[in-house]
Amino acid sequence: MTSTNENILFEKATFIRKYLDILYPNIDCFLNHNNPFTLLVAVVLSAQTTDKVVNKVTPQLFKVASSPNDLLELPEAKLRKIIEPIGLATRKTKALKGLAEKLCYDFKGVVPQTFEELESLPGVGHKTASVVMSQAFGKPAFPVDTHIQRLACRWGFGNEKSVRTTEENLKYYFPQECWLKLHLQLIQYGRDYCPAQRHVSKDCVICSWKPGMEPSNILLRKQKQFVEDDVVSNKLEKKKIRTRSSEDTGTSKYHLRSNSSKR
Repeated sequence: MTSTNENILFEKATFIRKYLDILYPNIDCFLNHNNPFTLLVAVVLSAQTTDKVVNKVTPQLFKVASSPNDLLELPEAKLRKIIEPIGLATRKTKALKGLAEKLCYDFKGVVPQTFEELESLPGVGHKTASVVMSQAFGKPAFPVDTHIQRLACRWGFGNEKSVRTTEENLKYYFPQECWLKLHLQLIQYGRDYCPAQRHVSKDCVICSWKPGMEPSNILLRKQKQFVEDDVVSNKLEKKKIRTRSSEDTGTSKYHLRSNSSKR
C-alpha cells in the first residue's frame, strides 16, 4: 500500500511526463555521434564541460579516430591537442587511450552492451554507461547527471547524498517506456526553465506544481498571458511611435517659425 506522499509524487510524475511531452515532443541526444563508439567517446569527453563545447571538438576527432583501433593508433600528443579546448585534456587523453586499448584487446573493437562491461572501461562510470545503454542500444536505463540530480532534488524525487538513490526513485515513479526520452527532456527543461542559478520557483511550472494541476490548462493560461503581454507590448510600442512622431513634428514647426521670423 502506497503512502499519501507516494501518491502525490506519482501524480506529480504523471504531470511532468505529460507536460514535457507537450514542450518537447521530439528530442534527440545532445551529443553528436554516428555509432555507439563515437557516443561513448563523446560522453567521456563531456565530463565537467558542456555538450556544445564537445560538439565543436568531436568532428575533428572523429575524422581521424572513428573506431577503437583508430583511437588506439592515434598519437597521444595529437589526441591531447585535438581535445584541449574541452578541458582536462591530459586526464581525458589517458582515459580515451585506455578505453580504446581495452575495447580492442578485450572486446574485439566492439562497444559492449552490459553495464558491468561498460563500467570496466577506463573513464566510464555508471552515468556514462547509462547514457550509452539507453541512447546507443535502447536498453532500459535512466542516466542521472548533475542537472537531473538537481531537478530531482528540487521536485521531491531526489536524494542529495546519493545519485544512485535518485536514479532508483526516478525509475520507481516514471514508467520504463519513457526513460530514454524523459532523460533528455529533463535536461532541456532544466536549461530552459529551471536553471541552477538565478532560479525563481514561482516562474517554474514544475517547481510551483500543486495536486490537481493539468498540463493543458497550464499551457492555455500561458498562451493567454503571452497574448495579453503581446497586446500590451504593441500598445506601448505604438505610444512610443506616436510620441516620437509628435516630437519630430514639433521640432519641424519650430524651425519653420524661426526661419520665417528672420525674414
